[in-house]
Amino acid sequence: MMNTRYSITDRIIFCYLLFLIFLSAGCHSPNEVSLFDGKTLGQWKITDFGGQGKVYTKDGSLFLEMGNDLTGVTWTGPVVRMDYEITLQAMRVTGSDFFCGLTFPVDANCCSLILGGWGGSVCGISSLDNYDASENETYQIIGFEDGRWYHVRVRVTPCKIEAWLDKEKIIDVETTGRIIDTRMEVDLSRPLGVATWQTTGAIRSIRLRRLAPKK
Repeated sequence: MMNTRYSITDRIIFCYLLFLIFLSAGCHSPNEVSLFDGKTLGQWKITDFGGQGKVYTKDGSLFLEMGNDLTGVTWTGPVVRMDYEITLQAMRVTGSDFFCGLTFPVDANCCSLILGGWGGSVCGISSLDNYDASENETYQIIGFEDGRWYHVRVRVTPCKIEAWLDKEKIIDVETTGRIIDTRMEVDLSRPLGVATWQTTGAIRSIRLRRLAPKK
């Protein structure tokens, strides 16, 4: 019995050490995890929109080639639904519509941050109270350059959705009592996914960080 017990204990310690190595290699803090290693799809799967373009990794980035109409990937691993931040870098390679449609969970629901939609410049949240990013209060026009990386950060807390593009906050919306949902076209991206619309885009450095709940 003693040998068996120590054997199990040793295994637990070994697994814990491996976990610590993983954290030190891929995370900035114990509450942060990398969702993309820059080499393989990992726990991302190609979203079967029908008519999607090629999806591949190259030079540390995940490329979503122009489709007819949508191309994207959906996360198949564990999902955090509240009190978190997700960050990534996104680039429009070519095309004239959204190069980053980031679908993410908000408690039991999901919605999408759209960057560069409706002809290449509309940004906002789709959808709030059944109004998409071109129709609700998060609507705004931002000019994007092909071939430039943009840093994207989304924060989800019980009463708010916030988002930053580079260092500028572009979304700050109260969610209490709101209907939060995705447009039908990107339902397959739920609960967490990235998609492009008739556009070739690239993403990299996808990370998720848990936030301490506010008291």
